[in-house]
Amino acid sequence: AMTSMPAVVVEDPPELSSRFGESSVPANERISEYFTRLFQFDQMDFQYTYSQMVSLCRCAPDELYKATQIRRKIKGQWARDDPAFVVILMGMISISSLAYCVTFGVHGIFHLLRIVVGSVLIDFLGTGCVMATATSFVANRYLRVQRVMTTEQQVEWLYAFDIHCNGFFPLFVLLWPVQFFLSPFLLQPNSFTAVLLSNTIYAVAFAYYHYITVLGYSVLPFLRDQNCFFYPVALILVMYLIACVFNFNTSRHVLYWYLG
Repeated sequence: AMTSMPAVVVEDPPELSSRFGESSVPANERISEYFTRLFQFDQMDFQYTYSQMVSLCRCAPDELYKATQIRRKIKGQWARDDPAFVVILMGMISISSLAYCVTFGVHGIFHLLRIVVGSVLIDFLGTGCVMATATSFVANRYLRVQRVMTTEQQVEWLYAFDIHCNGFFPLFVLLWPVQFFLSPFLLQPNSFTAVLLSNTIYAVAFAYYHYITVLGYSVLPFLRDQNCFFYPVALILVMYLIACVFNFNTSRHVLYWYLG
């Protein structure tokens, strides 16, 4: 009886991987260098970063991820090496949070700093670290496709953090500036229209975050079933319907908890 031979995965040697577009710099060093450059403003391309943010806001994130594929071919890595996106977003979050504090009469410098700093360190960076760690773990553990005659690839943690930043920016626009300017209407008591609009803004913000996450992982050719990152949207829809049925105004409760 004939027996089938086991499949053998042949990996390219490191020097070949580096020569043909695979970065030879260890992931930990890239992460360290990335966060070190947060304070090197003269080396950041702010104009290009603004164009990326515009693409995200006009519902064209696929253009952003085309640039990701080009970066992979040129620099051998999926993640940005320019932290300008993070720096600009941190500044926007700080200014918007400060505007909320001033408008809604937050008293005490400590309380004000807690809100502004917490928005940056916890809501953005802290959540980003958790999401990047969780999604990259799921992708590397369960979604990788094993191929022969190719170098084994993994999702870079820094790229997973990039995806979080991309998804967080439209969420920020909706839940910080847009909600701020609509707050006189959104916070009206006993108004079902305000409840409906408030809950819709939150549902769209978080659903779009997950949509951009799916797009970010879909450009990686060594992954499969990336649509699993869109599953939480079902829970978002259920929560949206429940909130509307029970006349729960998300903006009123979030802002009271956030600024109270």
